[in-house]
Amino acid sequence: MAPDVVDLIMADHREVERLFDKMREDPESRPMLLPTVTTLLIAHSRAEEAEVYPAARNEAGEADEVAHSQEEHAEAEELLVKLKQMDVSSADFDSTLDELIEAILHHVEEEEESVLPGLRTSLSPERLKELGEAFVEARAEHMGEQPGEATREELLIAARNAQVEGASSMSRDELQEAIKPDDSDS
Repeated sequence: MAPDVVDLIMADHREVERLFDKMREDPESRPMLLPTVTTLLIAHSRAEEAEVYPAARNEAGEADEVAHSQEEHAEAEELLVKLKQMDVSSADFDSTLDELIEAILHHVEEEEESVLPGLRTSLSPERLKELGEAFVEARAEHMGEQPGEATREELLIAARNAQVEGASSMSRDELQEAIKPDDSDS
């Protein structure tokens, strides 16, 4: 059985902190590490939003904390979009990267002081392990998504609205292709 969700989330937090330290210590590593950090942050936040936050809100009574955490995720994603469009050797990149790092470290601190302890005290060890399995699965599903891109869930809604058959069994990429406008009509 998977580790519990709190341990998994905290392990991701430590990895992001390690990558940020490396980026701060070695500016030459930034072009190589930014895509790694981006991939991990997007997959992590979307997995939290899909699997962990509903349980924190509905089962652990953490509604206000979850709402705040989701706002912080949106802020981080906006900063990641900005960074992706910048020259890594520019001063603007440095200041935006610093802003991202501070925002993420603030988010990690708040989450580890409020949301995660609430989960650990309110949910059974079995439920925490179930959430751990769901988190790992969701994180893997979101791996490779980029900031500013539609999530699989958003694409699924669009596909259902477009009456795409078999949409629920499609991957994110298949959904993207299925709802893409047909250029032959123009």
